[in-house]
Amino acid sequence: MKVFRMRRSRLVYAGWIAVTIAAGLVSRSSRAASFLPDFIRSYAGDTLWALMVFLILGFLFPRAKTGVIGLAALGISFGVEISQLYEAEWINRIRATRVGGLVLGRGWVTTDLLCYAVGVGLGVMGEIWKKCRVSSDR
Repeated sequence: MKVFRMRRSRLVYAGWIAVTIAAGLVSRSSRAASFLPDFIRSYAGDTLWALMVFLILGFLFPRAKTGVIGLAALGISFGVEISQLYEAEWINRIRATRVGGLVLGRGWVTTDLLCYAVGVGLGVMGEIWKKCRVSSDR
């Protein structure tokens, strides 16, 4: 498979980042319990978090190859999850805050690694789809 290099629009990526964050927060809210299936409520937040990491990296590095962005996003996501095995008092105080919990997580969950792979995979597939669509329009 060819790894695509594309020029990403920072404005478009900023919009997608905002939408992804909003969807992730909704998936984690107590109100979501009333209308989301259990499967979505359990896994959407972590999947969207990894997609957000992918989008942020795409925003920061608009000319980077999709594969490089994907691997970096996966590395960051896995790194944050693995860091949850470290439970010093100072980092647990950070994780106990709303923002700290959203950014750093609250505890090791093996299934989160699969969610991260799916989230980053969605970002990679979205870019490949966009590249193929743009190429076919020419």
